[in-house]
Amino acid sequence: MPTSQIPVITIDGPTASGKGTVAHRVADKLGFHYLDSGALYRLTALSALRRDTDLADEHALAKLAEHLQCSFQGEHILLGHEDVSDAIRAEVVGNTASKIATFPAVRHALVGLQLGFRKAPGVVADGRDMGSVIFPHAPLKVFLTASVAARAERRYKQLIGKGISAKMEDLLMDLQARDDRDTNRAIAPLVPAEGAHVLETSNLTADEAVEQVLKWYAALGHKH
Repeated sequence: MPTSQIPVITIDGPTASGKGTVAHRVADKLGFHYLDSGALYRLTALSALRRDTDLADEHALAKLAEHLQCSFQGEHILLGHEDVSDAIRAEVVGNTASKIATFPAVRHALVGLQLGFRKAPGVVADGRDMGSVIFPHAPLKVFLTASVAARAERRYKQLIGKGISAKMEDLLMDLQARDDRDTNRAIAPLVPAEGAHVLETSNLTADEAVEQVLKWYAALGHKH
């Protein structure tokens, strides 16, 4: 099958909107590959923090991004041969990722890596610019959104569940700062892609959100 005919579902949205969980489950239900594009920025951030790379040095950060040795195995994310699934979820890594994602050279360095995930039988890609920049011709584009309060609560439960201490007040401030950075950056700002279905998830369970995405996909004439 030519690459251009391989089905793509993009699921974009702000931090903690539930896009990762929804994308993962949709990919499982359809037997598709899964691309967590945010993890690529987090992996770059983790590499930079570990190497004490100057976080203002766009060229050095882009070089790190370009030579990332990473892979996704089920729910595990590997950097080289090391499982860094938990390490990249630390708040300092997330905040660093959000900052370095404003650099055009870093975003450019990761484009090829992201496009490489388009393999048969299909891919579900989640991130902030999957439908607007990376896969603009995807047959199904979804934009998940939720209130800052709902997202902070989700992130809080997620962190506490992993034994990581967190303060709701700090999470709210972090999410608002990230939203501002993501929506106002000059390159690939966080916006619903043209033709995207917007799904408000503040009062939806993950299962309900997954069901809606699968319905939209089935309406295109695909079975699941």
